[in-house]
Amino acid sequence: MANTSKKSRVLIVYTGGTIGMARTEDGYKPFPGYLTQLMGQFRAFSDSAVPEYEVHQFDPLLDSSDMTPSEWVRIACAVRDHYDDYDGFLVLHGTDTMAFTASALSFMLENLGKPVLLTGSQIPLAETRNDARDNLLTSLVILGQHHQDLAGVYLFFADRLYRGNRTTKTHSDDFQAFASPNLPPVGQAGIDIEINRDLALPFDRPKVPPSIVEMGEATVAAFRIFPGLKAEYLSSILKPPVQGVVLECFGAGNAPAANEKFMQALADATARGVVIVAVTQPMQGSANLDLYANGHALREVGVVGGYDMTAEAALAKLFYLFAKGLPSEEVRRLVQQNLRGELTPEPS
Repeated sequence: MANTSKKSRVLIVYTGGTIGMARTEDGYKPFPGYLTQLMGQFRAFSDSAVPEYEVHQFDPLLDSSDMTPSEWVRIACAVRDHYDDYDGFLVLHGTDTMAFTASALSFMLENLGKPVLLTGSQIPLAETRNDARDNLLTSLVILGQHHQDLAGVYLFFADRLYRGNRTTKTHSDDFQAFASPNLPPVGQAGIDIEINRDLALPFDRPKVPPSIVEMGEATVAAFRIFPGLKAEYLSSILKPPVQGVVLECFGAGNAPAANEKFMQALADATARGVVIVAVTQPMQGSANLDLYANGHALREVGVVGGYDMTAEAALAKLFYLFAKGLPSEEVRRLVQQNLRGELTPEPS
């Protein structure tokens, strides 16, 4: 690793995931120190184009399917506690829940004036043919060369830089594993690294580290609507102590309005103060409850539209707003407002 004081400095927060795993009889697993050992074998990681970096390793290292809000807090604390010492932060993370973590960090790190970038891989760095090397190297170069152009939480994968809270995983076995359905990529890494500053998040440079809203205490859930569902399925999700629910709806925010028990379950929950946010199941588009009669029926029983938020962003947003101790009516209002670039503002 190069050690030139004039270089930008990046902290790698290594949580686990495929990128640093080794093959075992039981399948791929992460091992402490293995990733840094592998990086030391590639001359490219000490190239002059790569910033200085240090690795902050989780103990234990995790498959991302084991991620919880407690781990989100650990990542956020690593950023806050080392904020003054680095120009940017690279979170190495498994792909399965990376979009959830990116969305969560975008809300819980308040007044973030530096870039936090998440990446990982579909094939470990240890394998001869892999996507790990390019994802890791390019992420470091972006943070080294463009840290003054970016602030907030981003996700880089397969030569595309996305807003973190606009992403969703779309492929389990393709290198192009992520998409940003309702917002174009913020950047692209071809021969040159190009950043579209019109799509990057606006920011200033606070002189103090970001504050953290710890999201582990809120109780939120998600429910995907499907043909033939029984009202009791949803009722079990809506029981106390749940505070908020992401309702993954058909089309532009539609649900079986003719199912009286289903609609009554929604009405009873919202009357108790449960905040129910409608998002759309299709990859692209918006949940607009004013467009169809069935969507309007949802609004009449207290459901609020999540517009073009991903399900991951809507869930993280509910975690965040309830963790701040806000009353339900304030959560209902704020969930429909663009707070961190997670939704396209509705025309006034």
